[in-house]
Amino acid sequence: MSNSITIAVDAMSGDRGAEVVVHAALEAVRENEALSLVLVGIRSELEALLHGGHPRIRIVEAADVVRMNERPSHALRHKRNSSMAIALGLVRDGEAQGCVSAGNTGALMAFGRSLIRMYPGIERPAIAKLIPSLRGRCLVLDLGANVDSSAENLYQYALMGSLMASAVSELAEPRVALLNVGEEEIKGNEQVRLASHMLAQSETLNYIGYVEGSDLFRNVADVVVCDGFVGNIALKTGEGVAGLLIELLEQAFTRSMYGRIVGLLARPVMGRLLQLMDPSRHNGASLLGLQGVVIKSHGNANERAMLAAIRQAVCEVTHEVPRRINDRLDDLLF
Repeated sequence: MSNSITIAVDAMSGDRGAEVVVHAALEAVRENEALSLVLVGIRSELEALLHGGHPRIRIVEAADVVRMNERPSHALRHKRNSSMAIALGLVRDGEAQGCVSAGNTGALMAFGRSLIRMYPGIERPAIAKLIPSLRGRCLVLDLGANVDSSAENLYQYALMGSLMASAVSELAEPRVALLNVGEEEIKGNEQVRLASHMLAQSETLNYIGYVEGSDLFRNVADVVVCDGFVGNIALKTGEGVAGLLIELLEQAFTRSMYGRIVGLLARPVMGRLLQLMDPSRHNGASLLGLQGVVIKSHGNANERAMLAAIRQAVCEVTHEVPRRINDRLDDLLF
């Protein structure tokens, strides 16, 4: 594989507009000399924001934008000229090795399935994200692609999640767990219990059983599997708690002279802690199941968060995640 990496970025679909994307793109190419970016959107707007451009950033015109409240089926039929669809098309056509979008999740999933296609044997894609834990990172999926998943879907998520963790985190035998309401075998709904039985029978997965929500951040498992309804709530709750703690710490260290003195002394430790907790530094979730790198950014991503999403795309391209998953799925599913 060539050392150069090209990522297509949907520059128009996020809540904060193209300015955030352009600033993140400029920072991304500054820090990575092997990276080139293709910004997809309204050329005149993007050129004005780039202020003369950059040799490793080019623009591809898109006439339309998928709105956040737009139904995926409508977008799929009527928004083929949107920045989202064109960015994904660049991956399909080999002009880019990955795509980043902060747009409508359902539309991104629909266009991804239509343009890039699924791995053979995988029924549904899953949104997967690496979240910080006590001594490393934990890959959690599904985080909202499918609000209702069968036991077979959960089993397939576990296979893909284990293979991704092996590729990105370089783990020989990732610990795989199911998110449940308790650790006892009798706990959970029918789909979770059946998925647990299927995973326990697998000779290729290091399945360790059930974990609870509090275990997500405690380095109990490397891969945690759940349906998208549960996963999305767990993710948003965790991000909300992290945001609350950051705000409370900032208040504690700025409200009084004593607090400011303590904050100054604790700055090195607090800096590392805040970096670990800040959701914007961990932005970027994979649409796992597609035969290409597609990263979903938070819709309200700021410049730091969009930069994190671009970095995640680069990481997955560098580790050849789609190829490595596809190669191993052939052995595991057939």
